[in-house]
Amino acid sequence: MRTKILIVEDQFIEANNMQGILERAGYKVTGIARSVPIALKMVEKEKPDMVMLDILLQGNLTGIDLAGKLREMNIAFVYLSANSNKEILDAAKATKPYGFLVKPFRAKDVLIMLDVAWYLHQQVEEEAKNREAYLKRAGSAVSGGLPEIIGNSPAIARIMNSVKIVSQSNTAVLILGESGTGKELIAQAIHKLSDRKNKPLIVVNCGALPANLIESELFGHEKGSFTGAFNRRVGKFEQADGGTIFLDEIGELPLDLQTKFLRVLQEKEIERIGGNSKKVDVRVIAATNKNLEEEISAGRFRLDLYYRLNIFPILLPPLRERQGDILLLADYFLKKYAVKQGKSITGFSDDVITQIRNYSWPGNVRELENMMERSVLLSMGTLITSLVLPKDKRKASIEIEADRQKTMEENERDHILATLFKCDWKVFGEGGAAELLDINVSTLNSRMKKLGIDKKHYFKNSGENKND
Repeated sequence: MRTKILIVEDQFIEANNMQGILERAGYKVTGIARSVPIALKMVEKEKPDMVMLDILLQGNLTGIDLAGKLREMNIAFVYLSANSNKEILDAAKATKPYGFLVKPFRAKDVLIMLDVAWYLHQQVEEEAKNREAYLKRAGSAVSGGLPEIIGNSPAIARIMNSVKIVSQSNTAVLILGESGTGKELIAQAIHKLSDRKNKPLIVVNCGALPANLIESELFGHEKGSFTGAFNRRVGKFEQADGGTIFLDEIGELPLDLQTKFLRVLQEKEIERIGGNSKKVDVRVIAATNKNLEEEISAGRFRLDLYYRLNIFPILLPPLRERQGDILLLADYFLKKYAVKQGKSITGFSDDVITQIRNYSWPGNVRELENMMERSVLLSMGTLITSLVLPKDKRKASIEIEADRQKTMEENERDHILATLFKCDWKVFGEGGAAELLDINVSTLNSRMKKLGIDKKHYFKNSGENKND
């Protein structure tokens, strides 16, 4: 049965062009809608599998308004847009589309994006089934604790729940977070709880591999395939066959290798240098501390690879946002290294506890662990009575900011941010920030641009993480 696609686009020429591309590729176009009300009627009547969705449409409602309804109905959608307004694009991104096509688009781009979007939609449905199955067997072995993951904060509870759910599938996982937050530990936990636990977990640090050896390291080579190839080499993907491969610092992978890696994800096969293709059964977990969307904008990371990896993202919060877990972690590492050094150390002095709580830990869990190991080595008694911490630059900058009188522009910026927070970052439309502030949308966008306001401030001021 042919995949049914609805086109929601108010420009006649572009809509017809899209229809031609889709029908020539074998898709069934159920119709063209130029406004949200018409689109909703067509959706109800035709029940399309996917919607190609423009952002700005005829009438008061936008494609972003329609996207929310499509997600509720579990209908996949891809945005079509020539809009470069960052606030509008951020609002569109928040609806979690399966892709963006920038106008004008080529037939090849449309078909590749559809292939990726459909793949992502199937993976999301698989995850929903896994989540239901997991909840039904709550209390069984899979819902057991993960003793290596220390903490009782809400963020850690959400992460552990995500780990347990995604471990029951073969979906690619993308682990995001600052350096030192424990991305490899999460990858190990996913592997440990999966059906692949008795097969290898192969860890690769993409940032540590020499550029001229990355392809050989990942995919292997045949003897004599290049100068210096004196023996046949089995690559990391082949070593992980039947198990899991963890690609740390995936953002460091060169573009030409990203293409080959994409093939592994799509076709489940590798090709050794100088050799033939070989099928592999590998579960891929990737991690990075980079902002991959910025890397895509800079041309350093492939958009299609990002969508293939970003099916089930897990965002690890920095330690400074897990205040309740810091002492738990410190105590865990204290006992670990006390046993290792054969010392009897029972805890921390009150002064040290205050130091631990007040420090921002920019190096995250890794910095805390290193500090506890060092403190155990230097300790001569049963308590840790002193810590030599570096100067907390983050705290100092906050204190300086607090002592300074705000300018008019800063007050205006704070007022706009507070309004955006109140309306959940909706800039235009009914209940949006422009309406609440009683100013024109274009004026608000201009002020936001001048004051340097973007969605990062929303996350920073709300203290929430929408990806957790």
